[in-house]
Amino acid sequence: MINDTAVFDALRLDVGSGDRVATGLIGTREAIVRDGLFIDPLSIGYCPHEWIDGSGYVDPELARKFSYSLAF
Repeated sequence: MINDTAVFDALRLDVGSGDRVATGLIGTREAIVRDGLFIDPLSIGYCPHEWIDGSGYVDPELARKFSYSLAF
């Protein structure tokens, strides 16, 4: 298993303040953009593709199932 997938923190727009705030999701560039969220460009990390669920986000259950101590 190798760290072959770039992932980013997903941000959303806080309507009240106009700031971008964390959603708690980590996903692929494609998933984040598809869902109308923003990419935190400083948060790039890499993880095994086995950790990515069907929607393009890191799934903690898959990460536990396919654990890999050197990821992220």
